[in-house]
Amino acid sequence: QVQLVESGGGLVQAGGSLRLSCVASGSIFSINTMGWYRQAPGKQREWVAGTNRGGSTNYADSVKGRFTISRDNAKNTVYLQMNSLKPEDTAMYYCKAVVFGTDYWGKGTLVTVSS
Repeated sequence: QVQLVESGGGLVQAGGSLRLSCVASGSIFSINTMGWYRQAPGKQREWVAGTNRGGSTNYADSVKGRFTISRDNAKNTVYLQMNSLKPEDTAMYYCKAVVFGTDYWGKGTLVTVSS
């Protein structure tokens, strides 16, 4: 079992920055892949960025060059640094961990970008 708690969301103006955090607890040594997803009102949840145990990272085209995912294994935390935010980045952001093929999700943190 893995528990995930996100934080760092808020209201920011377009062009601004936020850093989201996701703290993992439980069977953290079994976590391989961690990622960030988002869901805007009326839309399906979409993948934003991911990182694996080896440190490789991947990004959705819509955020590439603006968002950075990083992982601090000592703190059991994954971060999402979001720069140059746009109104279309407004969404609930969720953290996901994959453990032996099972997905674990946090409850999300809301990001609102005003124009």
